[in-house]
Amino acid sequence: MRAKLSYAVTAAVLVFYFVLVGSRGVMLIQSGTLLTVTFGVAVLILPVIGVWFLWKNTQFVHRANALAAELDAEGGLPVDELKRTAGGRIDRDCADEVFGRRKAETEAAPDDWRTWFRLAVAYHDARDTPRARKAMQRAISLHDGKPVPTA
Repeated sequence: MRAKLSYAVTAAVLVFYFVLVGSRGVMLIQSGTLLTVTFGVAVLILPVIGVWFLWKNTQFVHRANALAAELDAEGGLPVDELKRTAGGRIDRDCADEVFGRRKAETEAAPDDWRTWFRLAVAYHDARDTPRARKAMQRAISLHDGKPVPTA
């Protein structure tokens, strides 16, 4: 729940920023000189890119949450079996062991979105966010029946 609240607050702040920057871009364009119109258009590009990025990220989170709910209904969500240090950090050796199992599971069934979802969780636990995101994108693509990019 805390992550959802944090995401909502961040998104709201970004939308406010996009509106603020966009209004400045419009004001520059309304000035009417070649220089201010050029800068105004350039300034308006930033909020457009930002809104697109926020939209794509929100779609990703929504789809990942839908997969989690479906996997939970099937009883297939990965169980948190990771040992933690006294400070609450994940024990590296334990994370490596779980990751090895998840990777082997995914290699054995590369067309199953469930294995890719669990691999994404293992990557996340290992604090490898880029690979976690790619694995989750692959799980989403496999679930939706879309062609999976190879890389």
